[in-house]
Amino acid sequence: MTEQQPPTPTGAPIGFVEFVALIASLMSLTALGIDAMLPALPAIGDDLRVAAENSQQFVITAFVAGFGIAQLFHGPLADRFGRRRMLIVALLIYAAANIAAAAAQSFTLLLIARAAAGAAIAGGRVATVAIVRDCYQGRAMARVMSITFMVFMIVPVLAPALGQGVLAIYDSWRLIFCVIAAIALAVLGWFAWRMPETLAPENELPLSPSRIARSYWQVVTDRWSLGYTLAAGCLVGALYGYLNSVTQIMADTFGRPELLTVVFAATAGLMAVASLTNARLVMRVGTRRLSHGALVGMLLLGCAHYALERSGSETLLTFAILQALTMACFGIAATNFSSMAMGNMGGLAGTASSVQGFGSVTLGSLIGLLIGQAFDGTTAPLAAGYALSAALALAIVFWTERGKLFRPA
Repeated sequence: MTEQQPPTPTGAPIGFVEFVALIASLMSLTALGIDAMLPALPAIGDDLRVAAENSQQFVITAFVAGFGIAQLFHGPLADRFGRRRMLIVALLIYAAANIAAAAAQSFTLLLIARAAAGAAIAGGRVATVAIVRDCYQGRAMARVMSITFMVFMIVPVLAPALGQGVLAIYDSWRLIFCVIAAIALAVLGWFAWRMPETLAPENELPLSPSRIARSYWQVVTDRWSLGYTLAAGCLVGALYGYLNSVTQIMADTFGRPELLTVVFAATAGLMAVASLTNARLVMRVGTRRLSHGALVGMLLLGCAHYALERSGSETLLTFAILQALTMACFGIAATNFSSMAMGNMGGLAGTASSVQGFGSVTLGSLIGLLIGQAFDGTTAPLAAGYALSAALALAIVFWTERGKLFRPA
């Protein structure tokens, strides 16, 4: 049974510039919860007596796991009670979980708090994507998401610097969690003040098991929803592999941990440029041509990076350049994949966002864990992870499009 489709979206309920800035701020809270931790992982490991260096990565993995799994349950709530209430509650819990992480006295308790924070902000992610889908669709949604992603990329530039700054001034990794909680509450205040409910009362869906099951089934049996969700999950896996291992790469492989923020800034900067380019071109060129081309580019760059490392010719400069180019391709492909996956989901945007988010993030976290745990003191596992993830994503897209890539639609 197919849910009734709502009227065509007509635009944001607030000014476009403020809408994009607010959506970007909401989505950036997830990245802030991950990236601000990266410089603090060694300090956390030392303070909480984590024996194996690779186990420090679980601070990231626990957050991502909670974030991925919880999305499956947030969508029906957003479709029943609305995006606004859902997001307000999620951000309050997110702030509280970060305070709990700051107070944790053992590594186990820290991981529990991190998983809770990820589960809470998952509700924010589901509601935020549903808000965008309530207001826009098709190429217009892809354009909004691209501009949002461009603004959002400021966070990966600033978050590691924030973490390093707190460690340098106060020598306390715990304070980083307190700062994240404060920022979350500030964004919550802005959202509560300015953003009205975007789910029309007549489009609210009941919380009945049969309705939820039908909605889940509709999401996973729609070819575009399933295919582009899985493809996005492969790309997210490469990203999480990078986040899991980049701190060790900078410290152990290149011996320059102090340049972590610089490498992050270069990568995020080029991703922002790529997102701006995508926003300018997507209405004319189309989501498929742009995303499929970026996916092929990501595959070729991953192969080139692996070959360069195996030849013994890699330097910190080549790593930074190839990483930035690869992540620029990731940004274009992943943004458009998310928009295409939501294309037929207007009647159940909250549930669709949650199921798709669960699928892509859960798959991505598993791939990212494998890449991160394979770290052997070189960049070879990361480069191979990028190439294999892109190859798998390309195969899935090929199936989804029935072999017809680069279509103008």
